[in-house]
Amino acid sequence: MSHWITGQGVSAKAKGSDEPSVLIVGAGTFGTSTAYHLAQTYHDTSKVTIVDRATSPPKPAAGVDINRIIRTDYASSFYNNLAYEAWHAWFWSMELQAYFHQTGWLMMDDSKDSSLSNAIRQQYRDRGSDPTEDLSLDDLPQQWGGVLEGTDTKGFGTAYFSPEVGWCDAAGATHNFMQAAEKKGINRVNAGVARILLDEGNSRVVGVETTDGQELRADKVVIAAGAWTSSLLSPLEDTLQVSSRDRIENQLRTIGVLQIYYPVSDEEIRRFEEHKVPVIIYGQEGEVVPPHSKNKLLKYTHNHSFTNTVTTPSGAKVTCPAGSTYESQLNDIPDALKHEAETGILSRLLPTFTKGKKADHWRICYDARTPTEDFLICKYPHGNLSGLYIATGGSSHAYKFLPNIGKYIVNVLEDRSNGEEKDKAWAWKAYGWDVREKSPEHPKLGAWTPKRELRDIGSGAAQSKL
Repeated sequence: MSHWITGQGVSAKAKGSDEPSVLIVGAGTFGTSTAYHLAQTYHDTSKVTIVDRATSPPKPAAGVDINRIIRTDYASSFYNNLAYEAWHAWFWSMELQAYFHQTGWLMMDDSKDSSLSNAIRQQYRDRGSDPTEDLSLDDLPQQWGGVLEGTDTKGFGTAYFSPEVGWCDAAGATHNFMQAAEKKGINRVNAGVARILLDEGNSRVVGVETTDGQELRADKVVIAAGAWTSSLLSPLEDTLQVSSRDRIENQLRTIGVLQIYYPVSDEEIRRFEEHKVPVIIYGQEGEVVPPHSKNKLLKYTHNHSFTNTVTTPSGAKVTCPAGSTYESQLNDIPDALKHEAETGILSRLLPTFTKGKKADHWRICYDARTPTEDFLICKYPHGNLSGLYIATGGSSHAYKFLPNIGKYIVNVLEDRSNGEEKDKAWAWKAYGWDVREKSPEHPKLGAWTPKRELRDIGSGAAQSKL
């Protein structure tokens, strides 16, 4: 196994020490990567179990889809460096390289004074090599064989192309990474989690009880439940009498965005591939990922996000997905939300591929987003509790780190520092969601800041035609 995936840290396997049993709750990006890296470092891999209610790959997870964007373009040097580490793995990892397609991306910037694209490109210059190039907004309809014909560029200040971007078959890559861990002896259990188990003194987490009545026990429990994190931890925080300010809900919120999948013909796919059409970022409005002969779908993301807030039996307010199944993500979509996308990104970006056509399917994709869009990878700090760890907060940009984020989670499990910068960025924060507007990564992208509830979308709105 190459060191650029596993890292050079001293593992429990190398030390030959007693290895604590580990239970990972959630088999999405963070959970799968953790299982993979524990499989590389543990001498007795039977001590590691991962549980998820869905079979592999778990379709409800934010990171599992026909594609996810893999990029190095970041406005912060911190994530730019981390992305380059992952970038090498997508090229050279035997488990992942077959699922990755380097296409580059076109970024159309509608932030004030093009501040976001300027910050991203400055990171490249600071590294000593800038692979990006300016593109004229007026010339875009003629680029890439005219695929962008009819695209509305009003409201955009600049555009640039970066070659160091692509997309991957996220469902296939996640499944293969999970299989690699299972082949090493990791246990994977298909079951929902009903509650977190405490010892008699309520001082230590000892495992979970599943919805079918199993008790899965371990020395260390990692909650990698993504969008379901807050709803899973809320009953435990009730028991521990954790204040509302100190609860997980103040560290992250479950955010939903709408994704739309349009069927394309073999001839259209040939056109995309022949002209090497890139991923397209349409400012704060959303993005589109080109189709492939395997999926035959053109995928749009409509970035205008929302939350789904519920009140628990104890009176706590938590954000969570509106349904627990993948089918609910496909079917429980307000018609007005579809109409919003129809009159927005679907009519403005690559309209020749949507006009007069019916979407193959729609999906609400839920993820856990933190105030600063930094991940949350740490021990649970409240209630004088031991044995509980958090690995979540993907914030709609974590999937590219599938190859490498797990090694940093393993370091936290083994009480090793990831270095001052990472420890600080991924720590439990003293501040709450009110800092979101000051996010260093997306200071101007208001569409990413949820200001509405799913239940309120569509009051008096027009009906979708799609």
